[in-house]
Amino acid sequence: MPSVITVTKDDLELPLEDQVMRTSAALDAHGHIVALAPADPAEPARRRMHTVRSALEADRIAIVPISLPPLAVTLLAEQLRQLAGTDLGPGVLAGAARLLSYYLHSGALLGSITKLDRVPVGVASHVKSLVPGKHFAVMAHPEPYLAEADPDHLPPGPGYQTQLALAGSGVDAGWITGPLAAAWHTQHLREIPLPADSAAWWGTSRLVEFTAYIADVGMLYQLVTSVRRDTCTWCGLEVIGDQCLFCATRLGERATPPKHAAVTTGQGRAVEAPRRPQLEPHKR
Repeated sequence: MPSVITVTKDDLELPLEDQVMRTSAALDAHGHIVALAPADPAEPARRRMHTVRSALEADRIAIVPISLPPLAVTLLAEQLRQLAGTDLGPGVLAGAARLLSYYLHSGALLGSITKLDRVPVGVASHVKSLVPGKHFAVMAHPEPYLAEADPDHLPPGPGYQTQLALAGSGVDAGWITGPLAAAWHTQHLREIPLPADSAAWWGTSRLVEFTAYIADVGMLYQLVTSVRRDTCTWCGLEVIGDQCLFCATRLGERATPPKHAAVTTGQGRAVEAPRRPQLEPHKR
């Protein structure tokens, strides 16, 4: 069963040798690893994971860039771990990370937006942030949203059944547990620990982060299995999407045979399958 991990700043606290050994042991135990990493290629935690992957020369590690707030990444990893217990293979599971991210509605209630750079912030909002006691409702995904926390003006929510997770205690969470949860028709409220990267991501420690997510693994499975699957022409994994996230092979040529295979033309000439693409150093 594949393992799903999140790549955070906590990984940088481990010596590189120790992280390589732990990752190698996880590969031996699980066969494949799906690592959810920050979308920015220059992010130190993501670069560390690429270094680990290169050190192990492992095509069984898929580093999936995700541009979601920390709580949403935590919940996405949880969803993928649930799906890892089904019959979905590692290639499909890695592709499902991108697919399921579209079904997350993630934001935060902030006590300050002076250092917020994840969504556009106007001058007027910056000025209001200097007034003591002001709280701001911010959505980072699926669409940016920023306004004062007002029970009569709420960001648009999901049009399907979700649960609402919240984390943090830097401000009063009543706007989330009351008006927002009611407007989003939340089935269940769930409190979980605040991820270590949340304060840096949102630019303040005065926050309560929240994410609406699909908790039903049966519904998640239906979403993933409704998408077309293909076989990677290099590593042979079953995948969804236009690229294998383990070996980086593009699937533009749908009819190309799997690796090591050869086809024979009408004149009896053998044509070898395409070679594996060479990865740029930061993608290895």
